Amino acid sequence: MLIDTNIFLEILLEQNNKEKCKKFLNKNFGNLHLSDFSLHSIGVILFRNRKEDIFLNFINDILPDIELLSLNKSDYEIVNHKSNNFILDFDDSYQCAIAEKYELGIVTMDKDFKKVEKELKVIFI
Repeated sequence: MLIDTNIFLEILLEQNNKEKCKKFLNKNFGNLHLSDFSLHSIGVILFRNRKEDIFLNFINDILPDIELLSLNKSDYEIVNHKSNNFILDFDDSYQCAIAEKYELGIVTMDKDFKKVEKELKVIFI
């Protein structure tokens, strides 16, 4: 399963649904994937909030046990296609392209992914 950025941020920023997100991750440990875009986005947000230490702890804790996925140059056409077909912003289109390429479902709290439920498996937390 491809874990969307917001699932990790919910935990790292100690937001309202952090326990539900932790429970899901723990239950599915060993079957979790993260896009490079999500990793970078998490870094940007944590650094912006002056939480560099939390980012360092995150990468030390999560990266050994999760598969980090990225797109090849030729795969970026899929991002554009997803954006145009489903009216998604870049980050959601990128996640969809990763999920399609690696044949994964997406785990998220972002309701924009309702637009792609007929094409990709989406689990909402």
